[in-house]
Amino acid sequence: MTVLTMPETLLHKHAPACLAQWAAQCKTVASSVVNVDASALTAFDSSALAALLGLRREVLAQGGTLQISGMTSRFRELARLYGVLDLLEPV
Repeated sequence: MTVLTMPETLLHKHAPACLAQWAAQCKTVASSVVNVDASALTAFDSSALAALLGLRREVLAQGGTLQISGMTSRFRELARLYGVLDLLEPV
């Protein structure tokens, strides 16, 4: 399993670099499961969701599975409002 960590702050200006870093880390480790620890995330906007969805696309394209742990209630609510919570937390 590959474990990635979300930063404390993930806003629009940080999202492309964060996604690029995650994608590079995933390519260097042959793992079918990628876990993103979101517990450190405190300052964010919808770009944090976009970065996670971009990572999800990358992981699925490689035949893997994305798991997200430690989502705060605020971040989970934002994902629900944008209609993507089911993509990030499959049942």
